Amino acid sequence: MVSVLFDLDGTLTDPFEGITRCHQHALEQLGVHPVPTQRELARFIGPPLRRTFATLLGDAATAADIERAVAVFRERFSTLGMYENEVYPGVEPMLTELRARGCTLYVATSKVGVYAKRILEHFGLDAFFAGVYGSELDGRLDDKADLLRHLCIERPLRDSDAVMIGDREHDVLAAKRNGLRSIGVTWGYGSVEELTAAGADALCSRPADLVPALLGSALV
Repeated sequence: MVSVLFDLDGTLTDPFEGITRCHQHALEQLGVHPVPTQRELARFIGPPLRRTFATLLGDAATAADIERAVAVFRERFSTLGMYENEVYPGVEPMLTELRARGCTLYVATSKVGVYAKRILEHFGLDAFFAGVYGSELDGRLDDKADLLRHLCIERPLRDSDAVMIGDREHDVLAAKRNGLRSIGVTWGYGSVEELTAAGADALCSRPADLVPALLGSALV
């Protein structure tokens, strides 16, 4: 049975409004000036939060500064930001078809797992997935490769029967480090160039293209 592992942000849902506003909120609270625009912050949708704030706060930032930024981000995100979000058109029919073809679906996201579960429940997507895997509040499993390794061991999954679907290079690179195939999706926040350079086995520009891409790779 084929196991399909989905990233969340930029793959299943578009979190632009919530994530960028939470980034701005955290930077304002830490006294950063000028605060980047939402469009400028879009490139930080997907990577782990601590890595993002290490970049945004600059070389002078301490570990304590980064943790403070993460905490302030989460204050807003956990009550408001996670719901400033929307499911990409075509995602629900795509998930329905994959389930009908006998695939087992999982979410594997750099987002904290408890938040990912609440988002999926909010949008009524949770029933599609056999498991939801994310990072921990204390930073464990922030690295996407470690997260995929944890998922593959816990289930367990055979690398020959599993494929990672995501919109950023870290999704593809994490899959490669675990011997998994990967499909990059270009409706999210990663470019064709980024995903190709990372070594994605295939690219899809619409959710409707994903099942044919899996069929073409003889995985389904």
